[in-house]
Amino acid sequence: MTDAEIRDLLLRTRRIAVVGASQNPARDSNHVSAFLISRGYAVTPVNPGLAGQSLHGAPVAARLADATPLDMVDVFRRSEQAGAVVDEAIALGAKSVWLQLGVIDEAAASRARAAGVAIVMDRCPAIEWSRLSLPERITSS
Repeated sequence: MTDAEIRDLLLRTRRIAVVGASQNPARDSNHVSAFLISRGYAVTPVNPGLAGQSLHGAPVAARLADATPLDMVDVFRRSEQAGAVVDEAIALGAKSVWLQLGVIDEAAASRARAAGVAIVMDRCPAIEWSRLSLPERITSS
């Protein structure tokens, strides 16, 4: 995606499911979840082992289907596990899927694009936010 497309994606998104969210403060998924919440997104962490608990004030869902409706699915899973999450996100009507740093699945990306779902791979929204000099918080539209 181009910088303009990433900027537009980040600014139009409102609801994000973070698959693989962790309560461990040393994990990137923990930091990114907190960052997204601080920027004004409605974040639903997804982790079956933490279901029913709260992460950064947001209730944790056991399954991606429990986090609907979705704008974006942010995926913190290994590349070999990402395709199944992408397929589920497509089936649930997500508008976009974001595969985190180091997560690449070209076949899943092709399926997403064919379904009209925007996909970003091997990037982090927190890094892109800073790199693109986006505002402190998103605003309602």
